Amino acid sequence: MCRRWTGSAFLEIDAKPGSLTYDGPVKSYASSDWAERAWCDSCGSTLWYHLTLPGHDYYSLSAGLVENAGGLPLKTEIYIDVKPAGYAFAGDHEIKTKAEVEAGFAAFVEGTKP
Repeated sequence: MCRRWTGSAFLEIDAKPGSLTYDGPVKSYASSDWAERAWCDSCGSTLWYHLTLPGHDYYSLSAGLVENAGGLPLKTEIYIDVKPAGYAFAGDHEIKTKAEVEAGFAAFVEGTKP
């Protein structure tokens, strides 16, 4: 879904809980039972992925919104087992499969993960 939404991999920066504020023509779409995706309704820029489960204030901001985001380290790569063959990120970082990522979301839904 991230590739369809952005045309490539969704590179994101986690926002600290309670730190996100915005003003402007933001639109969002519930893309799953547990999350929504938002964009600027004026220019169409990808803004964030938001975990919408009660009690979980989690936003992944599009790295393209941040000046010099290229200077930030890659920490985690998800859905590693379903990525296109031509995608290869260098460096040592955590990787998670589709099953691992979705098990984490299921734990949120079931209330078993803080």
